[in-house]
Amino acid sequence: MKKLTPAIKRVPNLQKAKEFTIRISEKTIAKTEEANSFLTDFANVILFITRTLKETFSRDFEFKEFIHQCFQIGYKTLPLISITGTIMGLVLTIQSRPALVSFGAVSMLPGMVAVSLIREMGPVITALICAGKIGSGMGAELGSMKVTEQIEAMEVSSTNPIRFLVVTRVLAATLMVPLLILYADALGILGSWAGANIKGDVSFILFFSQAFSHVDFIDFLPAVVKSFFFGAVIGLVGCYKGYNAGRGTESVGIAANSAVVLGSLLVLIVDVIAVQITDMLLL
Repeated sequence: MKKLTPAIKRVPNLQKAKEFTIRISEKTIAKTEEANSFLTDFANVILFITRTLKETFSRDFEFKEFIHQCFQIGYKTLPLISITGTIMGLVLTIQSRPALVSFGAVSMLPGMVAVSLIREMGPVITALICAGKIGSGMGAELGSMKVTEQIEAMEVSSTNPIRFLVVTRVLAATLMVPLLILYADALGILGSWAGANIKGDVSFILFFSQAFSHVDFIDFLPAVVKSFFFGAVIGLVGCYKGYNAGRGTESVGIAANSAVVLGSLLVLIVDVIAVQITDMLLL
């Protein structure tokens, strides 16, 4: 008969069990803190937007500050938008001309460039440039005011900082970004005419008549409507990041950087939503 070996009872390692339990609890606490932080940030964003909308329709509107912000946002951004718009049309024409020549459709070049610029390229690229220029400026300016406690001083002196600092900047961005986009579209078509004359000879009047003969009102309207949302998003993100910046000087750079990143991302998201809505309406 075979000898039966007694079963060896394994004693559980209590130390490993405790470490495993602690590790699980730490992960749970970390995930809970992340969820709480996300919900807190989301609630702060909703409250900030609600306060901004409430103060927008208040009686005491800061009209002088609004005009000043329009000058800062619109006029100070014109050189950058001028270069961007001209290069957009020039590069698009130079890149598209060889393909159209191979198909014998060079006459379609002005219309193709005009529709591309007005419907998509002009609004999106200009809004991204504005997100970098305007959003970072708002985030850095309001962030520095937060660090130096100027916003708290305005509250103490019975001045509403949301009405004076945020509403004026958001409305100025909402108004000036569409104008900058239209300006960039016009310069883009002008740059396209210059690009078409590099290897050809097209008159100014003929090029523009061919360009706008392919543009309909349905091409123009959605681009203008979504450009207002681009401006509102850029203004809200820049003001929110600067207004809620931390106390240290390092937080000013963080506010400006996060305003650019989040503003650019939201511009692309708004563009996707606008394209889907326009596509559904046209069907």
